[in-house]
Amino acid sequence: MGFRAGFWSIYRETLPVLVIALGGGLFAGLVLEGLIQSVEQFPGLLVMVPVFLATRGNVYGALGGRISSGLHQGVINPEFERNERLLNAVTASFINGVGISVVIGFISWGVLHLLGSQPAPLHQLVGIMLISGVLTSVVLIIGLLVLIFAGYRLGYDPDNLVGPIVTTLGDVFGMVFLLFAVAIVEAVFVWCRRDKRDWGVGRHAVSSRTCSHC
Repeated sequence: MGFRAGFWSIYRETLPVLVIALGGGLFAGLVLEGLIQSVEQFPGLLVMVPVFLATRGNVYGALGGRISSGLHQGVINPEFERNERLLNAVTASFINGVGISVVIGFISWGVLHLLGSQPAPLHQLVGIMLISGVLTSVVLIIGLLVLIFAGYRLGYDPDNLVGPIVTTLGDVFGMVFLLFAVAIVEAVFVWCRRDKRDWGVGRHAVSSRTCSHC
């Protein structure tokens, strides 16, 4: 294949995926606008967002590269079957993706304290990162496998697909699951604390009324 033919082949394969990635990036921006509303409730949340999204690309971009290399070398078939090489790569990526998410929570909390800020409690920031890290890891692994295998069967070079796929899935689902994780942590830690406070106030009021009648 000559230079011109190779160039146009790469261009034709990557352009549609890049257009989809553009739409995914715009959608992630809209979700981010909704996430900003939770910054006052969880100070320090916005600091973790770019780091979290960047690690999605780092971890699962490497996984996509391993899958692509395995397809080219013939050691991985484009189908869901028990393959030790593929299973090891997926397991390592999942552990790294979840583990680095938890580390982001710890480091962000510590750095903000060193800078004199008052971030949300450590368990809340780590909880948000853990939930969103697990969910994005599952979606990115499944999405990568499905899309790369499907593209390879259709004659696409997986090397041209890995970057846009990881970027799009990481941005879209990363933001969606961050928003979802914030809602869960808010329900567990904030609403429950508010209910306990209201219950305590109500009990104190009942006790006061009782004493006034005595």
